Amino acid sequence: MSLTESPEARRKRMHIRAWRRGTKEMDLILGGYADAHLAGMDAAALDAFEALLAEDDHDLYQWVTGQAVPPAHIAPLIGELALRTAG
Repeated sequence: MSLTESPEARRKRMHIRAWRRGTKEMDLILGGYADAHLAGMDAAALDAFEALLAEDDHDLYQWVTGQAVPPAHIAPLIGELALRTAG
C-alpha cells in the first residue's frame, strides 16, 4: 500500500486482486468474500486481507478446503473463508 493511497482506492485495488486470481476457484472464494466484506473492513482487517491476497492460490485453496493447515498469522481469516465456502 502506498502512503498516499486512499482507503477507497485500496479497497478497489484489493477487490480487483480478489477477483483476478490464478484459478477460478480462488476468484470465486476471494472475490465473493471481498464483495461481502471489503467495504466494512477497518485498517487491521484490510491489512490481514491484503496479506492473504499475497499468498499463492494453490496454498490458499488447500488451506480453505482443509487439505493443509494454514500458517497461524492467517488462520482466522482462512477459517472465515472456509465457513463461507462450506455454506
